[in-house]
Amino acid sequence: MSLAPPPAQDVQDEGEILLIDKPLHWTSFDVIYRVRQWFGIKKVGHAGTLDPRASGLLIVCTGRQTKRIESFAGLDKEYVGTFELGIRTPSFDLETEISERGDYSGVTLEGLRAAIDGFMGKQLQTPPMFSAAKYKGKPLYKYARKGRTIEREPKEIEVSEFSVLSFVPPVVEFRISCSKGTYIRSLVNDLGNKLGCGAALCTLRRTRIGAFSVEDALTIGQLDNMQGERAILKSVSDGYRIPA
Repeated sequence: MSLAPPPAQDVQDEGEILLIDKPLHWTSFDVIYRVRQWFGIKKVGHAGTLDPRASGLLIVCTGRQTKRIESFAGLDKEYVGTFELGIRTPSFDLETEISERGDYSGVTLEGLRAAIDGFMGKQLQTPPMFSAAKYKGKPLYKYARKGRTIEREPKEIEVSEFSVLSFVPPVVEFRISCSKGTYIRSLVNDLGNKLGCGAALCTLRRTRIGAFSVEDALTIGQLDNMQGERAILKSVSDGYRIPA
């Protein structure tokens, strides 16, 4: 992918589709805010939220391309990550403290793969309380942090791949391909319950959305450099002298 900055009129009017590698600890809105600053536009959106504890591919649309957000959001997604056996947390990941420990010594690679097979295909999944899903206009995690549990409707998801990449007890490295709206940490929690020892998500990275790969995405640093180039080009075109 070319790192040449797109013309300002393309970003604002016709719009652009930007593949961005969201850094760890950034929210998806942090990326949107930065793109607005980079290009000086308000009409910006993304196709598929990534939690602050997850990194990887974010599709950002500007201008008229924001009309395509829903079509991108509906594409299947691929993730790689790690989870740890023998622990449980309220958030199903390491955002919250470990609340329970279990014995994972009896879990073998064969047993792990057999349990994973039960999560393949279409199934119903209830959104976790620690999620951005809304209830009465507020994200569920805001209720969860106050100790409240809200009844949630399960939604249909589909898992097309759930592979073990490595298993060094208690840590499992995995790759998963799934449909829109799938909560990976919920799958991990359910898998831990099925194994009887518990499990919590440790790391997560989105590597693909449909045919779009994170390998083709721009980092925040690259976009910062592009913004620098845009500022120089604008100064030259406006007749300003660039300091040596």
